[in-house]
Amino acid sequence: MAEAGTLAAWSSELAALIERAAKGAVQVNGRRRLPATGIVWSQNVIVTADHVLERDDEITVTGADGATVPATIAGRDPRSDVAVLRVDAPSWPQAQVASDDSVKVGNFAVAIGRATGSTQASSGMVNAVEGASRGASHGYIRANVEMLPGFSGGPLVDVQGTVVGINSSRLAGGSHVAIPTSGVRTIVEALLKQGSITRAFLGISSQQVRLPGTLAAKLGREQETGLVTLKVEPESPAERAGILIGDIVVAVAGQPVRDAEELQATLGPDRVGVPTPISILRGGELQELTFTAAERK
Repeated sequence: MAEAGTLAAWSSELAALIERAAKGAVQVNGRRRLPATGIVWSQNVIVTADHVLERDDEITVTGADGATVPATIAGRDPRSDVAVLRVDAPSWPQAQVASDDSVKVGNFAVAIGRATGSTQASSGMVNAVEGASRGASHGYIRANVEMLPGFSGGPLVDVQGTVVGINSSRLAGGSHVAIPTSGVRTIVEALLKQGSITRAFLGISSQQVRLPGTLAAKLGREQETGLVTLKVEPESPAERAGILIGDIVVAVAGQPVRDAEELQATLGPDRVGVPTPISILRGGELQELTFTAAERK
C-alpha cells in the first residue's frame, strides 16, 4: 500500500508539474498543416521554432486560456531554428526560463506541446548534452521523450517546471533535440533588437588535435589541444589572413581555442569587420596572424 501511495503521489506531482508548465505554452498557427507550439517568453513576446512559420503574415497565437490573438514576426533565424513573435496578450502567464545550462545527463525532462489546442506532454530522461559545433551558436539537449507532431517550438522542462530548452525537429540532422535556453536567450535578444542574427565568418574547416608537449610548451600556458586546419575556403577571411591547411589554431584575440566550440565562441557579432589576432602553430613555431571576419550569409 505504501508503494502504491508513493506512486500515486509521484503521478499527481508529475501531472501538477505539467499543468503549471503548460500555462506558459501556446499554440502557434503559422503553417498550412498542423499548428505548432510556442513559449510565452516575456510580456507580449512568444518564442517558437522558425521552421513552423511557413508564412510571414496572418499568423495567430492561441494561449492556454483559449484566447486567439494576431502575431507579427519580430525576428527569425533559420540557422538556429528560432523565431520571435510579438502579440498583444499581457495577461498570459510567462514561462519560467532557465538562466543557465544546468541540465545534465540523467535529469528527468518533460516535453510539452499545445499544437492541438490542449495540453500534450511526454516525459523521459536527458541522455546527451552536446556543445556547439560546426558553426552553431548553441549545443543540443537530447532526451528520450516522444516528440509528438506539433511539439516543435515548445518547451522542454525540468522537474521544477523550468524551461531548459526549446524543442526542434529541424536541427541535428532532422532528429528531435532541444536548444538550451542559454543559447536561445542570446538569439532572442538579438532578434528583438535587429530582427536577424549577425555571425562572424572565418572560413576554415578544422578538427581538434592533441598538442605534443613541445608545442604546448611554446604557448606558455596549459593547453593540450588546438584545431588543425583541414580546409581554407577561397577568398575567405582565413585565406586573406594567410592561414594554411595544416596550421593549428590555438587562440583568437588571446583567448585559447581548444575545440570547435571555443572557436565559435570567439566569433561573435562584434568580430565582424574588426581586425582580430589569431595564434597558430606552423612547422612547430608559434605565429601571430590577423584576420578580419566577414558576416556569414
